[in-house]
Amino acid sequence: MAAREEIREVRAEAKWVRSSPRKARLVVEHIRGRTVPEARTVLAFSERAVARDVEKVLRSAVANAEANHGLVGDDLVVSAAYVDEGPTIKRWRPRARGRVARIRKRTCHITVKLRPVAETRRAPEQASTEEKPKRATRAPAKKKEAAA
Repeated sequence: MAAREEIREVRAEAKWVRSSPRKARLVVEHIRGRTVPEARTVLAFSERAVARDVEKVLRSAVANAEANHGLVGDDLVVSAAYVDEGPTIKRWRPRARGRVARIRKRTCHITVKLRPVAETRRAPEQASTEEKPKRATRAPAKKKEAAA
């Protein structure tokens, strides 16, 4: 067994966030694949309310990386960020003639995974040794000459 174990990913999760998963996914799509400083900037200028919750999860993941694994927060990349659906709270609203309207208060679980920048980039040696297979090209069809 190796003396020092490689850090693959650091994660943080917020559960039962009072926002619909659909709205949260719109915000999370903007930070996926970005570095931590870029992701913080994007979330700071986002007008959506759920961006504050996503920012909290991102800060928590960075804190986990720094405190538990000794990594530098600015040298991390958001390797994965996704939103899962949580339980739906059901409420009722009275309507005319004794009927009711269902109110669904949706919740979601937000997960952010961080990885060091060096691990996300591909080594240049691997990129140069791989050769792409060449496509077989077809000769252009000859035009038939019109008989005179």
